[in-house]
Amino acid sequence: MSGPIRVALVDDQSLVLEGLRTLLGSMPQLDVAYAATQPQELIDALRRDAVDVVVSDIRMPGFNGFDVVKRLGSWVRPIPVILLTTFDEPNLLDQAIAAGAQGFLLKGASPDDLLAAIEMVAAGGRALNPVVTGNVRTAARRAAQGPGDAVPFDLHITEREKSVLRLAATGLSNREIADALGLSEGTVKNYMSELMVKLGSRDRTQAVIRAIAAGLL
Repeated sequence: MSGPIRVALVDDQSLVLEGLRTLLGSMPQLDVAYAATQPQELIDALRRDAVDVVVSDIRMPGFNGFDVVKRLGSWVRPIPVILLTTFDEPNLLDQAIAAGAQGFLLKGASPDDLLAAIEMVAAGGRALNPVVTGNVRTAARRAAQGPGDAVPFDLHITEREKSVLRLAATGLSNREIADALGLSEGTVKNYMSELMVKLGSRDRTQAVIRAIAAGLL
């Protein structure tokens, strides 16, 4: 893609919207073409002049982020959407994938993470940053208190393997993980098998628990 990536923003909270506009507008790789507090207002503008990527809040009254994804995804020339949320709820990732979102990030993500997600999605990829909740982490720590659950501190887990584990932690199947990461289901199965060996686990649930307990996720 030549030139800056054209981005549109939608968030019903004006302060958040202005913060995003200022942040992304300061990045030379991006051109913030539109910013709106109402999804319908943004969609009407995009009918006249499309952009490369839309960054949308999930929780908006009436017309929410999932609706934005579905509406823009149904166009003859679909516009990819990255969904942002402040809510640490694992089912939101499932809903984002089901709606067809190309990206999913917590609002607490770093500016570099958000920029990387926009660049990846603009290039035709997917940037799904899954959520592992505090409850899951607490349960993992409790389950790992026994000496038999210790994980070597120098265990090497690749970034791709971490991505697979994070998605597995949200309860996604191998097929859904494959779709989210752009891999084949067989490749995901191979990753999970290798991870279970590395983590000394009998199944994927124990692998996730041990990885979280060891601070690998």
